[in-house]
Amino acid sequence: MELENDNYHLVVCSVFNDNSPGYWVVDTGASRTVFDKNLEKQYVISEEEADQLHTAGIGEKPIETTIAILNPFSLDKLKVNTLKVALLDLSQINNLYSKATSLRICGLLGGDFLVQFQAVIDYKKRIMTLKKT
Repeated sequence: MELENDNYHLVVCSVFNDNSPGYWVVDTGASRTVFDKNLEKQYVISEEEADQLHTAGIGEKPIETTIAILNPFSLDKLKVNTLKVALLDLSQINNLYSKATSLRICGLLGGDFLVQFQAVIDYKKRIMTLKKT
C-alpha cells in the first residue's frame, strides 16, 4: 500500500475464528508484534506475563503495554493458533490509514512473528511466504 508518494507499507489480511478480517502492517523494523487493544474480543490478557512490559517506540519515552494471547487466526493457508502480542492503542495508525484506505489495521507483525514463521518477502512480486515451524 502506498500511503504517500514513495511511502510504502506492506499490509496482509488475516481471518480470525469468528470470520472477521484483520489487516496487519508488516513491520520489519519492529522487534515485537503488537495488536490493537481496542479489539478486545480477539485476545485474552496473558496470565503468565501479567506484569506491564515497556516497549520502545520512535519517540523518546517508553510505551507501557500489556501482553496478550490472540485468538486463533489464519493468514492465507497458515493457521496461527497461539501468538503473544503487546497491546497498544492503534487509533493513531488507523487515523493515518483512513486517509488512504478504508482498511482498519489490527496490528503490526514484528520481527518475533517474522522469525518464528521464517518470513521471506519478495517486494517485486508483492508476496510474503511464511512457514509453519
